Amino acid sequence: MQKRNGRCLKMHTTQDPKKNTWQTLLPLIGVAIPVLIVDWGSKWLVQNHIAQVTEVIPIIPGFFNLRHDRNTGAAFGVLAGHRVLLILITIFALAFIFAYYLRFRESRWMQVALGFLLGGAVGNFIDRLYLGEVVDFLQFGIVDKGLFWPTFNVADISVCIGAGMLIVYLFQNRDQNQET
Repeated sequence: MQKRNGRCLKMHTTQDPKKNTWQTLLPLIGVAIPVLIVDWGSKWLVQNHIAQVTEVIPIIPGFFNLRHDRNTGAAFGVLAGHRVLLILITIFALAFIFAYYLRFRESRWMQVALGFLLGGAVGNFIDRLYLGEVVDFLQFGIVDKGLFWPTFNVADISVCIGAGMLIVYLFQNRDQNQET
């Protein structure tokens, strides 16, 4: 403690490591858990209320549909049927997320970005473990032209948001990142 004008002042040079850890984990977990809840909830609704492949529910006719698809691969069906490999890739991705968390835990932006990546990766990981495939249900396209983007889910959106945030951070801080 230091005295100034007769008052004792606490110096904040040392922080409680447990408090600091929880403060930096809160954004990571605070993003990942809601993503998982929305992902699981939406997939549960789709599995229980939309017939697989055959039923299409137009939300914005001619542009946006809900449908129940299953994907045994990664994005765009890449590596379809290679469940074990995709599980190993996801485990590697989770290790990457935690390694980046340790490196960039002081950045709130990175905490949130990694939270989106974590929530999305875990959401699809659970599908692969328990179902052997991922439940997809959001379909965008131009119906009249027969042009559709591959069907995707909330976890996929979360991974894209997290990856985008990560790329923005790394580009904005590329000079600092090269020094470390």
